[in-house]
Amino acid sequence: MSVMVARKKVVRKWEKLPGRNTFCCDGRIMMARQKGIFYLTLFLILGTCALFFAFECRYLAVQLSPAIPVFAAVLFLFAMATLLRTSFSDPGVIPRALPDEAAFIEMEIEATNGTVPQGQRPPPRIKNFQINNQIVKLKYCYTCKIFRPPRASHCSICDNCVERFDHHCPWVGNCVGKRNYRYFYLFILSLSLLTIYIFTFNIVYVALKSLKIGFLNTLKETPGTYPSMSLTVLTVLEVLICFFTLWSVVGLTGFHTFLVALNQTTNEDIKGSWTGKNRVQNPYSHGNIVKNCCEVLCGPLPPSVLDRRGILQQEESTAQEGSCPRGPGTQEPLATQGPGQAQEAHPVLSLQVPVPSVSDTEMPEEKQRTPGELPVPSLDAGRAEH
Repeated sequence: MSVMVARKKVVRKWEKLPGRNTFCCDGRIMMARQKGIFYLTLFLILGTCALFFAFECRYLAVQLSPAIPVFAAVLFLFAMATLLRTSFSDPGVIPRALPDEAAFIEMEIEATNGTVPQGQRPPPRIKNFQINNQIVKLKYCYTCKIFRPPRASHCSICDNCVERFDHHCPWVGNCVGKRNYRYFYLFILSLSLLTIYIFTFNIVYVALKSLKIGFLNTLKETPGTYPSMSLTVLTVLEVLICFFTLWSVVGLTGFHTFLVALNQTTNEDIKGSWTGKNRVQNPYSHGNIVKNCCEVLCGPLPPSVLDRRGILQQEESTAQEGSCPRGPGTQEPLATQGPGQAQEAHPVLSLQVPVPSVSDTEMPEEKQRTPGELPVPSLDAGRAEH
């Protein structure tokens, strides 16, 4: 007898999602596939802050104030928290249309545009949508098979449509969209303050040491734990990293502060959606800097529509286990059953038990059977066995 054992494997939605994203921790972490520059960002931040806390902070805490390393630690932790929140979260990816939905949208488009003659280019697939008395065009995405919502765009790197798409940032290893833009802005803002902070106190450290022992002696000074490397060389290395970081990070922070005040995205600013030749007014702006900042940075955060950890389906796999074969003359024990129970037990059996061949002449006439028929013990034989 063989037994079929069914095993069920739970498949979550993130395992079947299209696009070029990577997932970790059972779908809880979502990033782009190109993460090399993100690791460089972590290395620069962690390395610079480690050198600052290991050398300069100890001297500055004694000479100036113990609050210097405390404030630096707060900025460092806040910058790292916002960086990881930006990198590991869903930026606002819009699910692609299902086959039935895509077919329905195609039927709507054909009904609207009519039959296009062969050889002619079909009209653009655009829907007009009104927002604050302004006409906004909803464009059709041929990859996702949907009409993109207002301010959404398709990221060519992640191969997904992102709601309120701002840009794809390789430094954080993810797209920046509606669900993580505020964390991205807080990250570059805190990183700018941290860079300025470390850069300033590195210069203060060199100035204080130079006033005590002279500038040349400061350059020659070595820490006790690293006798082969000048302490000032490490400080100069920190100053150089912070100097070049200031130009990019502080400038980027100022640019995004300008965009937040106008309630615009980087994608809209590059395309000139509201400052082009048409001079169309931005329908998303409230005309007030405070209101725009509150909406972008303090507004309600929409939940993810991907449901990455939702159960998609259950795959069944069967395993067959073989049982020990019975002997050729083995039969189900029927002697323990009564005469009335023997007839009820046969329909339940699904096995044909082989019976030794016996010629018809060796059996009584009233018990002659056809080949392949199971022998049924008679009532007298059952009583005799008892």
